[in-house]
Amino acid sequence: MEIGVPREVKDQEFRVGLSPSSVRVLQEKGHQVFVETGAGVGSGFSDNAYEKVQAKIVATPKEAWSPELVVKVKEPLTQEYDFLQKGHLLFTYLHLAANRTLTEKLMQSGVTAIAYETVELPDRKLPLLAPMSVIAGRLAPQFGARFLERQQGGRGVLLGGIPGVRAGRVVILGGGVVGAEAARIAVGMGARVTLLDINVDRLSSLETLFNHDVDLLYSNSANITHLVPEADLLIGAVLVPGRRPPTLVDRALVGAMAAGSVIVDVAVDQGGCIETLRPTSHTTPTYVEEGVVHYGVPNMPGAVPWTATQALNNSTLPYVLKLANWGHQAFDQDHALALGVNVQDHQLIHPDVGATFPDLFEPQG
Repeated sequence: MEIGVPREVKDQEFRVGLSPSSVRVLQEKGHQVFVETGAGVGSGFSDNAYEKVQAKIVATPKEAWSPELVVKVKEPLTQEYDFLQKGHLLFTYLHLAANRTLTEKLMQSGVTAIAYETVELPDRKLPLLAPMSVIAGRLAPQFGARFLERQQGGRGVLLGGIPGVRAGRVVILGGGVVGAEAARIAVGMGARVTLLDINVDRLSSLETLFNHDVDLLYSNSANITHLVPEADLLIGAVLVPGRRPPTLVDRALVGAMAAGSVIVDVAVDQGGCIETLRPTSHTTPTYVEEGVVHYGVPNMPGAVPWTATQALNNSTLPYVLKLANWGHQAFDQDHALALGVNVQDHQLIHPDVGATFPDLFEPQG
């Protein structure tokens, strides 16, 4: 099969859909990969590195979008909508619950759109979302600490504190992969960390992991209302696969936080769990609302593309191979991959995304 790898066009998105090592595996299986010139440079992969593994370098986005299978990192943006073609397989992160316009464009085009974030194993794990969740979780305290600096608009709190001065307070909403990794880094920085989750069994597992270094509380409105105003750094880490997360922190509660506190909502690509948080970009990552610094970059792992591209490829390559080998029949061969299909034959078919857009949803058999 012919496979296209366009250069990402999202603001400062330096990751690439396939690394040279992944291209080599695909070439060895008899597939031809077309890589848009410069697509891998941000991740440290030159055009020459791709040519050495027999990829064909193409000069324009249209050429990279022409093959039957297109492998990307982030969702198509407006300038890419005209490249969507009926019968094509698009494999990338989509996060459609936060983007009705893209959902409708995919339906109109006739493309089969497979979302990394909804590929789901029998044990409910999300193998293609997990590696970026780890990275985003580890980055969240790092970015939070940066924007707590006074020169960055923050209140001037050192998360690790110093003898005689209290450590910074970090509150994390959600104890999944993102939340656990954020807590791990925040603890390592010396912060005082509280994590909230609605799953008691998960809280028990985290207690074993953190050995009382993290305060673990059940997530309810009373605990959230008590803790958020005390937070120097609030991290949103709520995941409801395929759907928008609930709003856990309203505007009034944000207004109760100290001026110069920081909010980092990793769930922003699905719509976010904090009322005042809206998507930003790596170029302009923050804004101030209710006196609080808000960070809402939806492609956080794009800040560390050398690591992130390789981590993503380690997980996606087996599924890319199945799509390349079997085409549309791959969904009959792999149920986890079939669950990744969000749009097919002009229809929105994923039930979780459909719950957000019930007027667009076409229930299947």
